[in-house]
Amino acid sequence: MRLLKRFIAVTAIASLALTGAACGDDGGDAAESGPVTLRYSWWGNADRAALMQKAIDLFQTQNPNIKITPSFQEYEAYWQKMATETAGNNAPDVFQMDFSYLREYSDRNALYDLKQQEGKALKLDDLLDGLKGAGQVKDGLYGVPVGANTWGYMYNPAVYAQAGIPEPKPGWTWNDYRATVAKITQATKGKVYGGGNYVGSYYNLELQLRQEGGLLYTEDGKIGFDKARLARFFNEGKALADAKATLPIEKGVQIKPQHALELDLIAGELGWDNFMARYAASTKAQLKLGPVPSDNPGAQGQYLKPAMLLSVSKKTKHAEAAAKLISFMINDPEVGKIFGANRGLPATNAQRAAVQLEGPLATVAAYEEGLKEQLTKAPPAPPKGAGTLEQTFIRIAEELQYGRISVDEAVNQFFTEVEDTLES
Repeated sequence: MRLLKRFIAVTAIASLALTGAACGDDGGDAAESGPVTLRYSWWGNADRAALMQKAIDLFQTQNPNIKITPSFQEYEAYWQKMATETAGNNAPDVFQMDFSYLREYSDRNALYDLKQQEGKALKLDDLLDGLKGAGQVKDGLYGVPVGANTWGYMYNPAVYAQAGIPEPKPGWTWNDYRATVAKITQATKGKVYGGGNYVGSYYNLELQLRQEGGLLYTEDGKIGFDKARLARFFNEGKALADAKATLPIEKGVQIKPQHALELDLIAGELGWDNFMARYAASTKAQLKLGPVPSDNPGAQGQYLKPAMLLSVSKKTKHAEAAAKLISFMINDPEVGKIFGANRGLPATNAQRAAVQLEGPLATVAAYEEGLKEQLTKAPPAPPKGAGTLEQTFIRIAEELQYGRISVDEAVNQFFTEVEDTLES
C-alpha cells in the first residue's frame, strides 16, 4: 500500500507538471549574442556523470560563450524532479529523454521543436539509417538519439559450464530459456540463480509480442495486448519465482542500484545490450551476448531503439545554444571516445568509427552487426502515459513476485491503470 500511495503521488505530480507546461512559449530561437548558461540534466550513476563532465568540459573549451550547469539523478528520481521542474516552468534547457516519455512531453507542449534548428545549429545528417526520424512526433522533432541498442541476452558462460548446460544457441525457445534458468539454479544449489525474474520488465513482453506479430502499443496509441496475454506472461514468471529458480525479488531490490549480473548472483539476464559494458566492468566474469529466445523461428522481434535522446525545453531562452550542445554531443568524435557504449553505441557514424571497440564494446558492436538483417522496424513513439505505465508495470510485477497479489489481481490492476492513464 505504501508503494501504491507513493506511485499515485508521483503520477499526480507528473500529470500536473505536464499540464502546466502546455502554456509555454516557443523558446528563444533568435541568434545568440553574448555568454549564455544552459542547464543540462540526465539520469545515470556517478560513472556516467564523470564521463559527462569530460564531454561538457570539451564542449565549453570549444564554445567559451556557453556555460553548462549539469545535474543528474537515478532514473526514478530524475523523472520525479523533471515533473516538478516542468510544473514550475523551470525545466532544464537540455535534458535526457526516454523514448517512453517522448510523446507524452511533446503532446503536452513541453518540448521545443528542434526542426527549427536542423541544418543550422543542429546537424543530423550523420545519424545511422535506423535512427533517422527517431524523436519525431507528428510533424515535429522533439528528441535526438545519442545512442542506440537492442534487446539481448547477457550471460556468464562459466556458470553454464559449471552447471553442465550448453550455452544458448539461435533457435532456443522461451520454454528452453525457462528450463535453463531452473536447471542452473538447481545445479549450483542456489549459489547462482539461473536469472532474474523477467516479468519485471515489460520490454520482455514487448519482445514476445513482436515475435508474434504484435506490438506493445498500437499505432493509434492503444494497448496492444489483452488480459489473457498478460496473464500468461505473469504466470510464466511467477512459476519460476515460486519454484525459487530466479533471484528472489527482495534480493534484487536490496542490491539496487547494482545489478545481480554485476555481483555474480545470476547466470544471465535479458536486457538492452549496452548494459554489457557496465556489467562487464563490475565483474571478473567474461560475459557473452547471446540470442534472445523466440517461439517463432525467424522472428526475433528486435529493433534498433534510441538508448536515450536529448530534448530541449519549450521554455528555453537559448534554443540555438541548446541545439549546438546536442549537435556536439552526438557528432563530435572525441565525445564518442569518452562515452563508448555507456549510452548505447553512438548514434552517428563518426562517433561509432571513433569508439575503440575492445572488450565488451567490441562484443556489443559485433552482436548488433550480426543482427543487422534481422532487425525490424522500430515501434512508433509510445503514447502519452507510457512512461507512467512502465513504472506501474514494474511496481505490480514486484508485488506479484512478493506474493502480495495474485496473477489475476496483477492483470486487473494493470488494465485499470491502462484505462485511467491512456484515456485521461
